[in-house]
Order: sequence, then C-alpha cells, then structure tokens
Amino acid sequence: MSLLMDVKLRPVLTQLVNLGMIVSTALIIWKGLICITGCQSPVMVVLTGSMEPGFKRGDLLFFNMNKEPIHAGEIVVFDIDGHDIPIVHRVIEVHDKQDNRDIDILTKGDNNLVDDRDLYPRGQLWLNNQHIIGRAKGYLPYVGYVTIIMTEKPIIKYLLIGALGLLVITSK
Repeated sequence: MSLLMDVKLRPVLTQLVNLGMIVSTALIIWKGLICITGCQSPVMVVLTGSMEPGFKRGDLLFFNMNKEPIHAGEIVVFDIDGHDIPIVHRVIEVHDKQDNRDIDILTKGDNNLVDDRDLYPRGQLWLNNQHIIGRAKGYLPYVGYVTIIMTEKPIIKYLLIGALGLLVITSK
C-alpha cells in the first residue's frame, strides 16, 4: 500500500492523457487524409518488387481518388476478394462498356511477365470501377521500409513500442 502512495498519480495520468492525445491525433490525421483524397488508402508502402524499376520495395506511395476516367498507363491501387492487402499495379487496358458507365480494367505489375488475371478471383478477367480504390499521385523513395522491417521482424516493432512507451512514462 505504501508503494501505491509513493507513486504520484497525477504525473502518471498526465502521461496517459498525452499518449492518448498522440494516438488520437494520428487517427484524426489519417481520417482527414481519407476525406481530402477521397481514397480509402491514401498512403501505402510498396511491399514487393512487382513495380520495379518505377517503384521499389519500401517506397511510400500517395493516392487520391476522383471521378475522372481511368486511362491505360495509370498506376492504381485496387482491392479484390481473396487478398487482405490492396495491390498497386499499372493499368494496361481499359474497355468502356457501351450499355452503362462502367469500365473493364486490366492491370499488370511493371516487373511481372504477365497481367494480373491470376490475382483476380477465379473466373474474373477484369477489374471494374468498384475495385479501384485509389490513383497514384506521388511517392517518397524507401521511406516505408521501416514498416516492412517491423512487419518482417516483429521483435523490432515491440522494442520500438516499448522504448516509446518508456520514454513517455519517464519524461517530465
């Protein structure tokens, strides 16, 4: 009981509130980016070498989404059934459907030998508007490599979180 009395409750609560504010600010920034860009995934890290030489593994890509028609040559991020993570590849073919405003889209990674039809769900040969969740607008080389390292080596992630938590608790 005397140990509990020794701990000053006010500084601990202050640090917890500060930590909560940092987490809340990050969430607000993320949600703000989603609203501003109109894209479900406004920032993504390139996880594979399928888009080399244009984008390398670890590059941080920025996306937005608008109503303009999609053209061959554009780099898009798409989400399809069977994949947990959205995919970033280049549009190689676009076909307008005459009966409605929908389009058929075929994609391919720049470094891949064949198109992405093997990635699409069985029996699906094309992507449609509803699959496209963003269009590439810019990138920062290698900035996202930290994310890849923390995903591939979880111990580094836990050490970093622990160090940041210790820093927050011990700072005055």
